[in-house]
Order: sequence, then C-alpha cells, then structure tokens
Amino acid sequence: MNAPRTINQYLDQLREALRGADPALVQDALYDAEEHLRAELAEQPGRGEADMLAHVVGSYGAPDEVAELYRDQEIRIQRALRPPPPPKRRSLAGRFFGVAADPRTYGALFYMVLALATGIFYFTWAVTGISLSAGLSVLIVGLPFIVLFFGSVRVLSLVEGRIVEAMLGARMPRRPPYPTQGLTLMKRIGAMFTDARTWSTLLYMLLMLPLGIVYFTLAVTLVALAAGFIGAPIAWAFAPRWMSDAYVNGQPMIDWGFGQHMPGWGDAIVLCVLGVLLLFATLHLARGLGRMHGHLARHLLVRGS
Repeated sequence: MNAPRTINQYLDQLREALRGADPALVQDALYDAEEHLRAELAEQPGRGEADMLAHVVGSYGAPDEVAELYRDQEIRIQRALRPPPPPKRRSLAGRFFGVAADPRTYGALFYMVLALATGIFYFTWAVTGISLSAGLSVLIVGLPFIVLFFGSVRVLSLVEGRIVEAMLGARMPRRPPYPTQGLTLMKRIGAMFTDARTWSTLLYMLLMLPLGIVYFTLAVTLVALAAGFIGAPIAWAFAPRWMSDAYVNGQPMIDWGFGQHMPGWGDAIVLCVLGVLLLFATLHLARGLGRMHGHLARHLLVRGS
C-alpha cells in the first residue's frame, strides 16, 4: 500500500483496512484519525499534508496498523462491557425459564417502557423542526434554523445510540461523522441534505412514536396481567368473607371448559401458574423485540462503511 500523501488518502486507506468491520467502529476510527491528523496539521501551519503525514505516521501509525489496533481494542472493550453469558441450557424448560438470567432481557424490557417517552420527544422534535424549517425557508433566518435543526438531529442520534447500546447491547457509534473539510458553507449544507443518514435518522425519530406506543403497551399490559395472575392466591386468601358468600348467592361462576363452578383455591393456583408462564413469555418477547430494535437502530442511525 502506497504511503498516503493527503489526509483524505489516509482516511481512504484506513476505511479500506477496516473493510468488513462494524460500521459503528469504522465511523469512530475515521473520526478519531481525522481529528488527530487535522489537529497536527493546524499545529504546523508551515508544513504540508505530505510532510505532516510522513512525520505523524511514525507515531500515530499507518492506516493498516491503526485498523488492527482498533479491531483489537474493540474486542477487549466488548469483552469488558458484555455481561456474563447465561449458562447454556439444553432442555426446553431450561431455555424457557433461563431468560430470567440474561441481563439484556431486563434492559430490553426497560427500553420498551422508556420508548414511549423518547418516542414522543423524538416525534415532536422532528415534526416541529421539519414544519418550522419549511415555514422559515423563505426568510433570512430560515437557513441558520435549518442548519441548527439538522445539527440537533445528529446530536440526538448519538444520544439514542448510547441508550440503545447500554440497554439493548447493539454496538453504536461513539463519535459523530467528522465535519466535512475543504468545502464552502453552502456545500457543507448541501452535503448535510444529501447525506442519507440525515434522512434515515429523521425516519427513525418519526417511527419511534408508533414503536414506543406498541412497546410500552405490550410491556405494561403483559407484565401487569402476569402480576395479577401470579397474585391470585394472595388475593383469594385475603378476600373478604362477603365475596365468597356473593358467589354462592348467584354471582358469575368460572368455566375452564369443564363446566361452571364456584371459584376456589384450585382456580387461584391455576391462575398463578398461568401468570408465571405469561411473565417468562413476556421476557422472551422483550428480549426478541430488543434485538430487533437494535438492528433497526443500527440500520438507520449508523453510517455505512
């Protein structure tokens, strides 16, 4: 590989050396490299890019060396941050109930509850920003407002990425795309509009409202229903005496498909068992939805390599 003569050539070679790596890792590596190289160039205004690169490569590393360092560092970080894997269970019952030992399950369940609040905020921010941008575009203040709005969208995408990575375990960028260099202000604004990631991030923010409603409704309804079923024996044990008398005096009876009968301890225990099964099924659903949403967030919020 030829030695890079410009910063852009260095970044192209680094991107090529990282081909096949996680797109979030590629974005972070490119940002760090460009920030470092441009800082070095700014500190040495009398030195050209080629001379600066020849000097810096010896300390910072050639593109292939930097790529290898980032791959190794990513492995170590993921090993340190990844929660201990739950023990593998071969039986059907073990796999079904073993979901409770997976920390990601609870992170996904909490994200489903949180998604309603974040979904309302993202949707409101996106719709309000798009509406005001369109309305103010004919005025002088329109252009600064549009630039500020799209800049805020990129900041929110990083915030959402940190939430997704912390709760769902999906690798997300920790650095934004580096600002475009060597272009006029109008061309930078045009690049922001032509960047597919800008529009995919807006799409994600709009989708979060319906998704947040669905996630929140499923999580709260299923967990509450399971908790109610599980608490049936306790409710029956502390039920007032007049309730049992009311059943005798013509109140609706229970029918499990074997004929009507007055409710008793057997019914309470059946409801408790059903509640436990429903609770673990909900945990499986939460973990599956968490993985699905992690893939969606990576697809819409991460710039491709």
